[in-house]
Amino acid sequence: MILRDATTADLDQIAALEADLFGSDAWSRDIVREELAGEHRRYLVLVDGDVDGAGEGAIRGYAGLLVVGTDGDIQTIAVAPELRGAGHGRALMTELLAEAARRGASQVFLEVRADNPPARGLYASLGFVEIGVRPKYYQPEGIDAIVMQLQLKEQQ
Repeated sequence: MILRDATTADLDQIAALEADLFGSDAWSRDIVREELAGEHRRYLVLVDGDVDGAGEGAIRGYAGLLVVGTDGDIQTIAVAPELRGAGHGRALMTELLAEAARRGASQVFLEVRADNPPARGLYASLGFVEIGVRPKYYQPEGIDAIVMQLQLKEQQ
């Protein structure tokens, strides 16, 4: 498994994985395209089956960051279910947090489903704290979003 920057050439694989992993919560292909091409963003992919170091294997995970001014936001993170618990989500997050710091962010935010304790545990282990709740944020199920924040300057 390797991490590399995502490109628009990865759109089909990312959109397919998004649909498989998130079902009714999934971003549309158009939203994924906009995110990959968007200003102030960095997207990474987790790739297996790397061909000659070119990073052209199957995409098994991805994550995205938006930084505007001193605020960063983890836009999304996903890892194929069979690879969870092996440190790949942490690797994606660690690289995005390093990127946020390089871009001058002093804090990073994210939303996580209230019914996703493994993700909440990962984020807490990285130093994120819960700062609020967005009731019924994830539709159509009406699942609350837990808003979490990491102060980067406190970690430096």
